[in-house]
Amino acid sequence: MSLGSSDEIFDKFAGLSGAIRRGSGLEQFLFIKGNRENRVLLVAHADTYWDSYYCDNENDPQLVSQRNGIIKNENGGLGADDRAGCAIVFLLKDIGHSILITSGEEHGRKGSNWLMNKNPDIADEINLNHQFVVQFDRRNGTDFKCYSVGTEEFRDYVKKSTGYSEPDRSSYTDIVTICRDVCGVNLSIGYYNEHSKEEYLAIGEWENTLNISREWLSQNELPRFNLK
Repeated sequence: MSLGSSDEIFDKFAGLSGAIRRGSGLEQFLFIKGNRENRVLLVAHADTYWDSYYCDNENDPQLVSQRNGIIKNENGGLGADDRAGCAIVFLLKDIGHSILITSGEEHGRKGSNWLMNKNPDIADEINLNHQFVVQFDRRNGTDFKCYSVGTEEFRDYVKKSTGYSEPDRSSYTDIVTICRDVCGVNLSIGYYNEHSKEEYLAIGEWENTLNISREWLSQNELPRFNLK
């Protein structure tokens, strides 16, 4: 799909039952309420560093290669941050959890800030009616980060559930904005050298996170973790 625009990603998710799509451009999101009683929110962002808001070369032809378990764009600008996360969320769409696709994460979380500031119904639904939030937007293969939106209890739970570790608590992504009352975590999805023409995706690491998440989030009992 085009790196110059997020429209194709949003159109893909908009075709799913129950999709609520609001906004445009960088101030845009799509939400689908899950049908499980103890549901989790699955998050990814559709924009990339290579979109038309950043780059003049967003329409350069992609020359995607796959060799030795590595996917890259020989012309630079793969966009695995965060198209690889969108792919995981789409593949988990049938296990009953809610979905949130944002825009503008690479531009200071414009989409998630717009959601929280201008869409109180969705902001409340996310924070009051979900057990926790999982974003798929972290580099490397076996990391997780809760930033400022995870308690010690939740961090221990994530470690036990995934086998991943938290290298530090710095930086931010969409969960830092949307997690007002509920805990959130960002999981590694196997990309490296993001925001550079040397970006690549390690397929095995991406698939490992997909499989771990499917097994974990398919459990019948998923506890609620309050942020405060």
